Amino acid sequence: MMLELGSKAPDFSLPGVDGGVRTLASFGDAKALCVVFSCNHCPYVKAYEGRFVAMQAELGPKGFQLVAVNSNDAEGYPEDSFEAMRARAAERGFNFPYLRDESQAVARAYGAVRTPHVFLFDGARRLAYVGRIDDSWDNPAKVTRSELREAVDDVLAGRPVRLPETFAVGCTIKWKE
Repeated sequence: MMLELGSKAPDFSLPGVDGGVRTLASFGDAKALCVVFSCNHCPYVKAYEGRFVAMQAELGPKGFQLVAVNSNDAEGYPEDSFEAMRARAAERGFNFPYLRDESQAVARAYGAVRTPHVFLFDGARRLAYVGRIDDSWDNPAKVTRSELREAVDDVLAGRPVRLPETFAVGCTIKWKE
């Protein structure tokens, strides 16, 4: 079951590719916290990585924090292993935490089903937006509506999110058997 709008963000304690362990409280200063369920192998995620880096660079100073969580089964999908995550983050210049959800408990707690699947929380850690990033995963030049960016702008301005829910587009999370 996916989190309902207005729900509190489920807590987590996950290892990051930077060697640290992050919890929900680690991001206590963020006015807008975006938890993105991600991975290494999905073409949808790969297409968005540059946009994630740009968004964090631009909006981080305003109180935005993006956190990527990889919950995929690394045994069935070795490209999603923790070692591969470290390499991917370094190669792509990730300026945000990239965390490993080995047990898949965090994905289940959030109700994530796709990569990427976005959960945007306000400063009180209430779910303000859930869904996709924008309307053109494969070509940034063809984006006509960036729902995540609009939602972040609304949260940072203290306004209700205009479009709080969209359908997440991407690969399915690869669940363990």
